[in-house]
Amino acid sequence: MFRKINSSWSFFKEKNLYSLTLPVHWIKIWARLAKLRLTLLVLFSSLVSYFTIAGEPCFYDVLYLTAGGLFITAASNTFNQYYEAQTDAMMERTKTRPLPSGLINSRSAVMIGVFNALLGLCFLSLLGIVPLAFGALSFIMYVYIYTPMKKKNPWAVFIGAFPGSFPVLIGALASEPNDRGKWLFSFILFLIQFIWQFPHFWSLAWFNFDDYARAGFFLLPTGREKNRSVGFQVLIYSIFLVVISVFPFFLNLTGIISALSIMICGVALIWQSFLFYRHPDDLLARRLFLISLVYLPVVQLSLLTGV
Repeated sequence: MFRKINSSWSFFKEKNLYSLTLPVHWIKIWARLAKLRLTLLVLFSSLVSYFTIAGEPCFYDVLYLTAGGLFITAASNTFNQYYEAQTDAMMERTKTRPLPSGLINSRSAVMIGVFNALLGLCFLSLLGIVPLAFGALSFIMYVYIYTPMKKKNPWAVFIGAFPGSFPVLIGALASEPNDRGKWLFSFILFLIQFIWQFPHFWSLAWFNFDDYARAGFFLLPTGREKNRSVGFQVLIYSIFLVVISVFPFFLNLTGIISALSIMICGVALIWQSFLFYRHPDDLLARRLFLISLVYLPVVQLSLLTGV
C-alpha cells in the first residue's frame, strides 16, 4: 500500500502536477497569463489619468477603476495568449508562457479569461455605462481584431493602439470631467498614450524582428523589411509625441516645471530616435525602447502634478 502511495507521489512530483493544487502556483499562472507587468503599466496610466482629471477623487471610484482595469486587461492578455499559443511556441521570448510550455491547458486558460472578463466588466459597470462601454470595446478590439490581424498586416499596430490607449480614457471618464477644459485634457492624455505606442512598439519589433518572423509576425511599418524608413517614421512620431505632451502647458492646464520635465525627457526621446534613424541597429533600438518606457510615466506624472 505504501509503495503505491510513494509511487503515485513520485509520479505527481515528476510531472509537477502536485503543485497545481497550491494556490500560490495558480496565482503565478494567473499573473503570467495576465502579463502582469504590462497590465500594471496599463493600470498605472488609467489611475494617473483619473487623478489628473478628478477634482475630488472618490475612494470607491479608485477601487472600482483599479479592480476593473486589472481584470479586463488580464482577460485581454489571457485570451491573446490562448489564440496565439501555437505562434508563442515558435518564438524564444514567448515559448515558456503557460500555454506553449504545457503548464496549463487551453480549457483552463479560457475559464480564467472568462472569469477575468466578467469580473472586470462588473467593476467597470459600477463606474457608469461609458467606462463599461470603453472597457468592453477595448477587450473586443484587442482580442478579436488586433490579435488575428497581427499575422496579416502591419496596420495591426495602429489598431492595437486604440485598446492600448482606452484605459486612459476610462480613467478620465471615471472621474466625470465636468467642463470643456477637462474634456480637452482627457483627449490629450489619450492622444499621448496613443502616439507613444508607435516608437515604443516599433523599436521592440525591430530588435525582435527575427523572433517575430519565425511566427509569421511582420509588424514594422515596412512589413518584411528592416530599413531606415522605420527609423524615419519613429523619429516623426517621437517629435509629434513630444509636441502633444507639452501642449497642455500652452493651454494653461499645467505649469512650467511640468513642461520642463516633459521637455527634458522629450529631448532624450527625440535624440535617441534620431540616432536610430541615422544608424538603425538592434542596440540603438533597445536603447530607444528603454527610453520610451521611462518617457511615458514621467510625462503622465508631470501632467498629474500640474506644477
